[in-house]
Amino acid sequence: MDDDSFLTISQPSTGSLREKMSKFLAFAHPAATAADAKEIIARYQKEYHDARHVCWAYMVGADRKEFLSSDNGEPSGTAGKPILGQINSFGLTDVVIVVVRYFGGIKLGTSGLIVAYREAARLALDDAVIETRYVMERIAFTFPYMAMNDVMKLVKGGEVEIASQEFDNTCRMELSVRASLREQLLKKLSDIDGVSLAEI
Repeated sequence: MDDDSFLTISQPSTGSLREKMSKFLAFAHPAATAADAKEIIARYQKEYHDARHVCWAYMVGADRKEFLSSDNGEPSGTAGKPILGQINSFGLTDVVIVVVRYFGGIKLGTSGLIVAYREAARLALDDAVIETRYVMERIAFTFPYMAMNDVMKLVKGGEVEIASQEFDNTCRMELSVRASLREQLLKKLSDIDGVSLAEI
């Protein structure tokens, strides 16, 4: 994969598993920040307050370096880590998985718990739509109205999204561009008469 691309899920997905009378409900959600992930976790903790355990893991950021997991009362390493392991197995980021456990009266033991939480998380991800996203960067610039055609040709020709635009005697535009294409775009813009970079 390119340096500026990453895999995530496009919408929430679910999975469920029964193991020796215990019921595991798994929920995977897109989450762009740790704050988003924590908000989703809190929602499930509130909704399933009657469950014995609400365990979770999340990973955010294109570099996949920000992550956290919780066993929520299960023996250490038997729930959060296996859930996080599935996020890693699928190579995902910007995702949170919550697994709710209703205890069925029969203990599963450490290895049984690890298998059950891992499998529940996997089922939720198997159900997910996985997509490639890109790290985007912003570029803002001004240009004379006369240069409009040249600028629009450049914008329409590349993998660029217009974030905002103002047209007057001096026009201003803000673009969102893939990180790996930023330098190339800046060079092309500098070739157009009257273009000057602006503060975002």
